[in-house]
Amino acid sequence: MEENKNLVREFYNTLWNRWSFEVAETLLAENIVFRGSIGITKKGRSGFIEYAKLIRQAFPDFHNTIEELIAEGNKVAARLTYRGTHLGEILGRGPTHRPIEYAGVAIFTIEDGKISNVWVLGDLHNLVQQIST
Repeated sequence: MEENKNLVREFYNTLWNRWSFEVAETLLAENIVFRGSIGITKKGRSGFIEYAKLIRQAFPDFHNTIEELIAEGNKVAARLTYRGTHLGEILGRGPTHRPIEYAGVAIFTIEDGKISNVWVLGDLHNLVQQIST
């Protein structure tokens, strides 16, 4: 189970916090299903990268902080804090140039040493309040 937690740590530290998409093939199953914190679902590695680029466009300094990881079998749950600066359009709202911070929880399924499914629930209400003008 520790190796599954390490995979999730690498997912956040490399793919998200460094925007290093070249490791997607190593970390993500080819047919991954990813539901992000803003409620958009994408399929496949390229779909995930498309989603991540949408977030980066809106919050170029977006950073995920893992507050807690819990693992059981092939599942890992992560409690997270997301931070960034709202510099691009997201959820139909133009840039406010304000810092944002909101909480989320992600549930990962690991298969054959790769992440095959991620379901993220973010505090969207809090985020929308912060990016509303």
